[in-house]
Amino acid sequence: MRIREMTQDECASELERVHFGRLACVHANQPYVVPIYFSYDRTHLYGVTTLGQKIEWMRSNPLVCLEIDELTSHYQWMSVVVFGRYEEISDTPEYESVRTHALAVLQKRENWWQPASVATAKREQRAPIFYRIHIERMTGHRATPGAIEAATSAAETPPTSDEV
Repeated sequence: MRIREMTQDECASELERVHFGRLACVHANQPYVVPIYFSYDRTHLYGVTTLGQKIEWMRSNPLVCLEIDELTSHYQWMSVVVFGRYEEISDTPEYESVRTHALAVLQKRENWWQPASVATAKREQRAPIFYRIHIERMTGHRATPGAIEAATSAAETPPTSDEV
């Protein structure tokens, strides 16, 4: 297996393609990781949710981290980690253009509104909260099969009907 560092452009392309990741935040020295859906515009990550633990924690400490990954096989995968800063996009005149842009970016993803509209058994319906993450730094790694793994994989693959 060969593992290589991804370029910034490759990381950005994966963030455009993948819309699901794991958001990490910290409060009182306690880390918290939660799955989220997001949209990306090559500058910021945008999300919509309701008031809960992650919003409360990000309000108290805006430094966050997001991880996305994709596993094709043990020898073929990618992972991107984004380090950034949370910013709430309030429904006020000063944020009107940012909120309009966030909505346009979010609407490119199917069912973008669901995380903020689904009530759980423990909570009633709440007002949506729009936010963005200012990307300060991102890194990524990609693994591909090496010659040994490729040969082993080819040897284990049963012949197709054309090869028999």
